[in-house]
Amino acid sequence: MKTFTAVVDAGSFASAAERLNMSRAMTSKHVSALEDHLGTRLLNRTTRRLSLTETGTVFYERSVQIIADLSEAEQVAGYMAAAPRGVLKIAMPLSFGQHRLGAVIAEYVHAYPQVKLDIALSDRKVDLVDEGFDLAIRIGMTLEPGLIARKLGEERIIVCGAPSYLERHGVPRTPGELAAHACLGYSLGQGGDEWRLEGPDGTVNVRCNGPIRADNGDMLRLAAVSGAGLIFQPRFIVGDDLRAGRLKQILEDYQSGEMGIYAVYSSRKHLSAKVRSFVDFLAARLADIPPP
Repeated sequence: MKTFTAVVDAGSFASAAERLNMSRAMTSKHVSALEDHLGTRLLNRTTRRLSLTETGTVFYERSVQIIADLSEAEQVAGYMAAAPRGVLKIAMPLSFGQHRLGAVIAEYVHAYPQVKLDIALSDRKVDLVDEGFDLAIRIGMTLEPGLIARKLGEERIIVCGAPSYLERHGVPRTPGELAAHACLGYSLGQGGDEWRLEGPDGTVNVRCNGPIRADNGDMLRLAAVSGAGLIFQPRFIVGDDLRAGRLKQILEDYQSGEMGIYAVYSSRKHLSAKVRSFVDFLAARLADIPPP
């Protein structure tokens, strides 16, 4: 198409070939291949001059516009790749986003005013490609294959209960005693209804047996504060309640194994400036925030 418009603009194959830095024969071959593809003649050729056919005139006008649009699209893509701008669609766990990232996100949009954040807060694992997310924040011991991940930090899960619950039911001294307590279950956990505790005696799996099961840690935290049972939740969720005395950590020698906090995206190739800038910003800020 570019060769065809160049021939029309130059008025001859020879002049177009010189402008395109290719041979006259190759220039003619490109135009002939285009005509074969379209199944119609675009140029009337004589030994002295070229003229457009009726179809060629219509095709030339559209080709000029398409080439201009393509050039503009390439410039926009290059412009957006060079500096952070546009809409950045992010998925992150609900409670982690609320407890740890609110202030960080505010600082980011202040530092990069040409980026708009579209944030989905949910504990479920989204499909980055099918659901159109640029990146996601994941917390866990394992990640699904096929994703590129950058570790941002670490977290552990601890066992907690309200003083009112512990006064009524007693304080468990060993993981085995949890079977006799109301253990509130997190339905989206990697262990399902089992709490996987690591301690001096190795790893112990405890089956949850409580009146509440939910897919959000803050829901379980509020239930635990009200005395409904014991919870096994990350420190960033229960930290404020521990400091205020609304919850108390039990079985302090037993907690989850180390869980990574990751920024994940589908491909490292041609990573956009907006994704790169957000991940770098997040990594730097989370490194400055001490664990709860």
